[in-house]
Amino acid sequence: MKPCLRILLLVLFFGFTGMARSQQHEDWREFMEQLAEEEMNETAIENMHEELLQLENNPMNLNMVSREQLENFPLLSIEEADAIFRFLERNRPLYTVFELRNVPLLNIKTVEMILPFFHVGEMGKRETRLQATDMLKYGRQEVQFRFDKTLTPRAGYGEFPDSILERYPNRKYRGEDFYTSLRYSFRYRDRIQMGFTAEKDAGEPFFQPDYPKGYDHYGAHLIIHDIGRLTTVALGDYRLSFGQGLVLNNDFMISKSWSSANIARRTLPPKRHFSTAENGFFRGAAAVAELGNFSVTGFYSDKRIDANLSDEGDITSFKVDGLHRTPLEIEKKKNTREQVAGGNINFRKDRLQLGISGIFHRYDKMYNPTLRDYNLYSLRDSSNLNASIDYSFQFPGLIFAGETAIARNGAVATLNTLRYRFSGNLSFSLLHRHYPISYNALYAQAFSEGGNVQNEQGLYVGAEFSPFSKFSVTAYADFVRFPWLKYGIDTPSNAVDLYLLGTYTLSRQSFLEARYKYKQKEKNTAWPDENSRSVLPYATHKFRFRYSLDLRSGWNFQTTADRAHYKEKHFPAENGFMLSQNIGYRGRGPLTGDAYLAWFNADTYDARLYSYERNPLNTFHMPSFYGKGYRLAFSAKYAVNGNLSFSVKFGHTRYFNRDTIGTGTELIDGNNRTDIFTYIRWVF
Repeated sequence: MKPCLRILLLVLFFGFTGMARSQQHEDWREFMEQLAEEEMNETAIENMHEELLQLENNPMNLNMVSREQLENFPLLSIEEADAIFRFLERNRPLYTVFELRNVPLLNIKTVEMILPFFHVGEMGKRETRLQATDMLKYGRQEVQFRFDKTLTPRAGYGEFPDSILERYPNRKYRGEDFYTSLRYSFRYRDRIQMGFTAEKDAGEPFFQPDYPKGYDHYGAHLIIHDIGRLTTVALGDYRLSFGQGLVLNNDFMISKSWSSANIARRTLPPKRHFSTAENGFFRGAAAVAELGNFSVTGFYSDKRIDANLSDEGDITSFKVDGLHRTPLEIEKKKNTREQVAGGNINFRKDRLQLGISGIFHRYDKMYNPTLRDYNLYSLRDSSNLNASIDYSFQFPGLIFAGETAIARNGAVATLNTLRYRFSGNLSFSLLHRHYPISYNALYAQAFSEGGNVQNEQGLYVGAEFSPFSKFSVTAYADFVRFPWLKYGIDTPSNAVDLYLLGTYTLSRQSFLEARYKYKQKEKNTAWPDENSRSVLPYATHKFRFRYSLDLRSGWNFQTTADRAHYKEKHFPAENGFMLSQNIGYRGRGPLTGDAYLAWFNADTYDARLYSYERNPLNTFHMPSFYGKGYRLAFSAKYAVNGNLSFSVKFGHTRYFNRDTIGTGTELIDGNNRTDIFTYIRWVF
């Protein structure tokens, strides 16, 4: 038996022993895990992670929170936000956050997940004027510093003769082999937010003679709330979302599997962009004005972005990874000017909401992707215009919401949702979308399977129910048709996505969870013995079983078994298996920590498995693995006092069946990789 497997079995055995204590087991970080598993936009995941961390560090006062703040909270559905606000109106003042358990329509899972984002404070009147003396006295400042480094050498940091670099200049990174970021923020209650961000990725130059600016990326923001009729003013870097996202959304992501109650979206006010993501945000100004039942939003953005250019100087695609390590990557940095302007008029009365949105964007170059059959209908212009109407209506137990949008070429896209709650223990959701191949909206981000609001027709059916108090079930089925060709698929195709999650709460201290995911899609397949290819269906089955136990002393044990089964028609099946154990300590002292050990065996990338492990604050890292090996990670946080804390994480991965890891400049000549993450947070 492998030594690491012996260790894992011992950890599993001791993980099931001990006395239990009361502790919340639902964690919003599991939501981030599901987003990563669904392979959603990495920038949106990072933005979402940063926003939830900020909300957790600055919890809302239940005795002062407004309806708008609840509706803007991304983990609550429209119905849930309304139920909480009506409960607060009737029962304020509250004396403990646990009174949220008495809110009608909220299940235990939702309550335990949102508790860290609220606190109970004094009731009082909202300030109407900003006083400089109060801002200086009661404002909260925060400095965050992060430093990460891969200890295992990679090819891009090696030494090369000048003759080789003259011929192959992109074989070597221009910068140092570490990641670092610095962030400062100031917050005054719920009225003012301001801050700046500076970041350098590993491989990017840092204060070098030919790169004196220091960090590779800088950003700043200022958000002010409640200035007369202006409810929000945003300057600098910000994010926006209108309606269901058919014309504009660079904010919150929608996950199919998290909750069928949350598939409907709503127009949100501008939010600060404070993550280190270098794309997926606007840079300029935005404002929201309230005029009776009307809310009017206007914005303008003007910034430089990265793009891949053709020999003729046209934009063939946008470079969104934010990496500027080699001469080729540096050449693409901020080589295109992007201007975006638009607005939204929103009407709301009682349970009715109507909105009109419009967005116009222009580049200083022609957007002209390299012509292929699958992108025959893509936008080919330096500008575009989109407009839409969005709507929602709430009946008791029922919510209808949707959006219908039009592009400048006349193509119409629509998305409509219906949610009905039969009782407190049973709810049902339906979502239909129709995105024509000719609909072009480069800033749209809505519910989809293909990742784009284009070339997709689908019907989603979801349900949540609790047959009895300790058992809950979440399930959905999504049936999708792609009427035109896609990248890697030479014919129109179909997809089926199924999900089933059952959670059994053994006690307040422990729970069991079983999950099944099934996805069937199609792709081009090359025949080994013939110079031809066909479009064939493939299916992926994923199973997960998880047990979690909390102990009185502050220890938590979470055991997870994952299995993946991938099968393409006419080809052998591919399988993956992972067994992992997470041990966490959250005592009353200044030191907290986690240890994670996983053993994995996956035949190929298609049968890969994901590692869910704790990370330092403001760090989202969820690697996937295939091959044979193990993953070991340790993390710790030490709070010097209530204002200063240090965090560190050590991660090590070893493979038993390979001699190298990665490719190209990221190639590691060996079978193991070791990373270290450090983080310092100072609040004053």
